Amino acid sequence: LSAIVSGDVSVAFEVVPGQPESLSRRSAIAVAEEPPPEEEEPVLAEASQLNPKFQFQHFVVGNNSRFAHAACRAVAETPAKAYNPLFLYGGVGLGKTHLMHAIGHAVLEKHHRRRVAYVTSEKFMNEMISSIQEGRMVDFRTRYRTVDVLLVDDIQFLAGKDRTQEEFFHTFNSLHELNRQIVISSDRPPKEIPTLEDRLRSRFSWGLIADIQPADFETRVAILKSKVGPYARLVPEDVLSFIAHKIQKNIRELEGALIRVIAHASLNRSAVNVDMAARLLQDVIPSTETRTLSMETISRTVANFYHISLEEMKGKRRDKHIVFPRQVAMYLIREETASSLPAIGQAFGGRDHTTVLHSFEKISTESKEDQRLQADLRKLRELLYSH
Repeated sequence: LSAIVSGDVSVAFEVVPGQPESLSRRSAIAVAEEPPPEEEEPVLAEASQLNPKFQFQHFVVGNNSRFAHAACRAVAETPAKAYNPLFLYGGVGLGKTHLMHAIGHAVLEKHHRRRVAYVTSEKFMNEMISSIQEGRMVDFRTRYRTVDVLLVDDIQFLAGKDRTQEEFFHTFNSLHELNRQIVISSDRPPKEIPTLEDRLRSRFSWGLIADIQPADFETRVAILKSKVGPYARLVPEDVLSFIAHKIQKNIRELEGALIRVIAHASLNRSAVNVDMAARLLQDVIPSTETRTLSMETISRTVANFYHISLEEMKGKRRDKHIVFPRQVAMYLIREETASSLPAIGQAFGGRDHTTVLHSFEKISTESKEDQRLQADLRKLRELLYSH
């Protein structure tokens, strides 16, 4: 009563013999004995840092990302039950961060009381340094070792940071022992991260490793179509195809190019054609005028990579150690240039376009499962675009 009226209360009781207990008194006792309602446990503040645009429904799935997307969906549905840890890797701007944020959103939507923390490895390191300087390491460890889902982006930046690796090692162990979900992203698989402690490299491989490859042409067009929205009448499909052909490696750059074209079209209230798009994007298209990949460049690079001669690659021999590089070269030419199937076949000794198509489909299919082939394609692309 004192709490209700915010002051002292005098209470007097009078017992009347034979008088039944009143309903109001029974109610008062019931209220007094009812335990106070439990306060709902708040979600960590880091959850507010999740980008609202990065959700599963906004992610365009292609052959390059289908496996990684499915793995992320499974983790979001049943955290720490499907794959733990989940390690995502792929080049810059391919959608790793989008998928990590999407996991966070989906977990919070389905499991309201789960605590989710998203952090980049750089922020993790900076917070740790500040906590050491200010004597708050207990708070820092509590912050990251009591979450239900920990999302750590760009883990490769911990390479060479021995003290931070030590701290993250114990954070990882603590969460894993408590059966909490860990999701990690990097620009390369664990075995290729330099100066990473072997014990961390091993733990990153405990669960599932999923890669995201550069989107193929069809997926890039689908992404652009999903973004163009109400401006479709101002940005026709041939312009979208032009952008998709010119920007192949980075989805953020792809979307940025579209935004520039849309802005020009909407401000001028007129549709954009391919020539106009080329002028608008001449400073953002990645060096296509000075670093155009030719069939000859790709063929020679692949031949050198697999230690065969260019003549052998373009010749008629059917030895396995020659046929496979030839198929890889055809695949990369189809992916990295606008060359037609007949033109590619002609460059490889006058082969029929169906042979080129078969090679393309074979390598495309095998690259989804064969990690050695995935690594070869990644290294070849680095060689092709590093000059």
